[in-house]
Amino acid sequence: MPQLNPSPWFFIMLASWMTYSMIIQPKILSFLSTNPPSSKAPTTPPTTPWTWPWT
Repeated sequence: MPQLNPSPWFFIMLASWMTYSMIIQPKILSFLSTNPPSSKAPTTPPTTPWTWPWT
């Protein structure tokens, strides 16, 4: 079964991960975020308990 032979596929996987790690990933990480994190504290809206009609 040729699928179990790691000889050609291991090199292809290793080359693609090295390409991703060294070339593509730094270019993607250099983009500015469209939604930067804000420094203000998150506020939670006031909640009211649900009133069930049968209780």
